[in-house]
Parts: sequence; structure tokens; C-alpha cells
Amino acid sequence: MKYVEVVTTAGSADTVAAIAEQLDLPDFRAGMVGEDQMLSMRLLVPDEKLQLTLDSLQTVLGAQQKARIVVLPVEVALPERGGKEREKEDAATAARETLYEEAEKNARLDANFLVLVLLSTAVAAIGLVENNVAVVIGAMVIAPLLGPNIAFGLGTALGDLSLMRTSALTNFVGIFVVVALSAVIGALRLFEVSSPELVSRTQVGLDSVALALASGAAAVLSLTTGLSSVLVGVMVAVALLPPAVTLGLMLGYGESNLAAGAGLLLAVNLVCVNLACNVVFLVKGIYPRTWFEKQKAKRATAINILVWIVTLTVLVFLIYGRKKLTG
Repeated sequence: MKYVEVVTTAGSADTVAAIAEQLDLPDFRAGMVGEDQMLSMRLLVPDEKLQLTLDSLQTVLGAQQKARIVVLPVEVALPERGGKEREKEDAATAARETLYEEAEKNARLDANFLVLVLLSTAVAAIGLVENNVAVVIGAMVIAPLLGPNIAFGLGTALGDLSLMRTSALTNFVGIFVVVALSAVIGALRLFEVSSPELVSRTQVGLDSVALALASGAAAVLSLTTGLSSVLVGVMVAVALLPPAVTLGLMLGYGESNLAAGAGLLLAVNLVCVNLACNVVFLVKGIYPRTWFEKQKAKRATAINILVWIVTLTVLVFLIYGRKKLTG
């Protein structure tokens, strides 16, 4: 559950109370009017009703410049809710505002992001070359490539072009840095390219498509339901970081054929992860508040899903053609 604190003019008390009654919220409290003639009220809101409560409050209070809506976490609420009510709350989707704040933070192109990209690339390169699965997993854990991809999917679902542009740029820079640094490492030729962990990332098939789709879907479900983000970060890193590092290593080493395989795998994984993000956000009902924004978001989502499906179809044909050429 959440505590929603509303600070508004005293004249809006009845309106907020009516919203609490209409949504059948467990508790509503109105405080005292302050010297600034603003009134503080608190509503105890189950998670499954949080988005509807916030939308209702923003609709009636949006014109008030001094109005504030603050969501506070609730550690324990007694008496506890019944079994069916608890099940609804556990299955509730996080509020749109919460998702946006988390996604926007993870999509920032800042020093922390670049440092994590550099570190994860170096660790992944060592793990792949040495055929050390534990080291590769360690690189997956610290890889920050999850954030920009999820943020792009959320930006599409909300029709937020600014978030889409920011996350796309961050994602591009992140992958470019991974490939460029890996190419430099490969150009040093301090290793052989016969490691099973490395060679496996130059092979792409329909199982790679399934893995990337599952990774993307798990990532969005994690974001919307509060599951372990670390576990999902590993799953997405499985689909993105290793093939990007392999692509760079093979380019630096001069193995163009193997680099092409790794590049194809990376492209398939990127498309599948983003396609899964769009579909899951759509199924979970993540959309803007106003009618106009909803229409814009629907168009953006439909266009993106179509583009991802067409691109994936082309990549599948390329996979089939590559397998025919390589026997």
C-alpha cells in the first residue's frame, strides 16, 4: 500500500474526499489549514488503485500551481488485508510515474554509465577469451545496458519522444563504446579466438531469438511488478553485452566472418529485447493519462512494434541465408 499526501487549497477538500469515497480507499484524513491557506490530506491507497488515484487527483488538481501530490511507501499496514485483496496488490502494476522516474534515471548518459560500460566490457572480454563463465557472468551483472532499452520501450508506450531520444542515444553510445574498446583489445592479438565462450557468440539461430524475447519480457515484468532487477539485468546482459564484446574482439582480430556472426546476433538480440518491451508494456496497460497523449502513444507503439517485427523478419532471413552459406 501507499500513503498519498495531497497539499491543495482548502476548497478542494470535498473533491479529494469524493475521490477517496468513489475509489473506496481504506482511509482518508484531512489535516489543518495552514497559514498559506493550503490544506494537507492523506489517503491510504492499495497498490492496485494507485494509478487510478493519481490520475483522478491530477485531473481535478492539475490547474492549481501550488498543489502537490506526494507518494509515500508504507512498510506495514494493520490490520492486514484479506487473501484476495493481497493477491490483487501483489499483482498490481507499478504507477506510471514510478516507472518513468526509474527508467529516466537508468537512461542517463553520464559518467557512471560510461564507467560501468568500460568495466563490464573489460571483464567480459577477459571472461570470453579465457573461457571463464564466472567472469562473463560478473560482467553481465555490472553491465548497464538494461536501462536504455527499457527506457526506450517505456518512452514508446507513453509517447514520450524526449525519453525515446535520450535512451536511444545512451544505448547507441553504450554499444559503440563496448565494440570500440573490444576492437582495441582484439587488435593487440594477445589471445586466440578459439575459446568456446567466444565462438558461441558468433553463432546465431532461432534459439537466440527466443532468448532475447524472454530477456526483454522478463526485464519489463521486473520493472512493472518489483521483481529482482539484478536477476533481470543478468538476463538482458546475456542477450546484449557478450555479442557486442565478441563483435569488437573479432573486428580487432581481423576475423570478418566471425565478426559478422556476432554482429548479426547482437542485432537480433537488440530487436527482440525492444520488441518484447513494447509488447509487455502494451499488455500491462501502461499508457499516458490524457486522451490526446494516449492517442499519440498508441500510434508510436503501433509504429515501433511494426518496425521491430519487420526488422526481425529480415534478420531471420539473414540467419537462414548465413546457415545455408556456412553449411
